Amino acid sequence: MNWTKIVLAGIAAGVVVWLADFVMHGLILGNTYMRYDVFTKEAASPFMFLFVSVFVALFAALFFARTHGSWAAGWKGGATFGLFLGLAAFFTNHYNPLVLEGFPYYLSWCWGGTNLIDGVVGGTVIGLVYKP
Repeated sequence: MNWTKIVLAGIAAGVVVWLADFVMHGLILGNTYMRYDVFTKEAASPFMFLFVSVFVALFAALFFARTHGSWAAGWKGGATFGLFLGLAAFFTNHYNPLVLEGFPYYLSWCWGGTNLIDGVVGGTVIGLVYKP
């Protein structure tokens, strides 16, 4: 395994997913969040989101590198990897309405969709950057 490529792929995917999440959560779903008390009204640090996105993407890049023989080469393999990763994350969002009072059920579907998009986008970037 080439650790330099893994780290570069994780950082690149983390930054791209962070930007995609800004569009999806900040611009598209931002007004929706303001309608529900379940979300805090305090502004969060965008750099904390960047840190978390890169941290998660580093593990995704490592997982992709360890299983790269199972995927097609390049962006297609990365996108397929990301699709399965996003599908795994998709269904975890349906736990939120069960444990968070006031969490709207339809928002679980929205978050599942954003996780699916994040997975495909992040996986595509990882597949483009990580080439064994």
